[in-house]
Amino acid sequence: MSDIDFMRRALSLASSGVGLTGDNPSVACVIVRDGVVIAEARTADGGRPHAEERAVALTDARDATVYVTLEPCAKRSAGGASCSEMLIQAGVARVVIAVGDPHPLVAGAGIERLRAAGVEVEVGILADEGRALNAGFFAKWGAF
Repeated sequence: MSDIDFMRRALSLASSGVGLTGDNPSVACVIVRDGVVIAEARTADGGRPHAEERAVALTDARDATVYVTLEPCAKRSAGGASCSEMLIQAGVARVVIAVGDPHPLVAGAGIERLRAAGVEVEVGILADEGRALNAGFFAKWGAF
């Protein structure tokens, strides 16, 4: 399977949460090692916990590739470790992101944090689909 295939899987999973995540966007995280999905999760109903937090809790993500439909958060409004920090602590090797997060608390900071920690990051895989999935969230922040 390719990056596009795994991102499609993530987008499909995230679509099951649209309208159920409160003010937060519906995001999915698929963790892959050696071409095999080892964990996946979407944002919980109500918006917490985030998809990355839920997926990382299910497996040892060391040296894995993570597919997320939206840039991992860089700061938690409620405090605690951000999703980008959780991915770094988990030791992931690579993060593939559909689309950057337009929210002012993130807006590229999650990507910067991952790269600064030595994680390979790719952005823009199925970006249009990622934006369309959470069109209301992107419109709210003037990015749609």
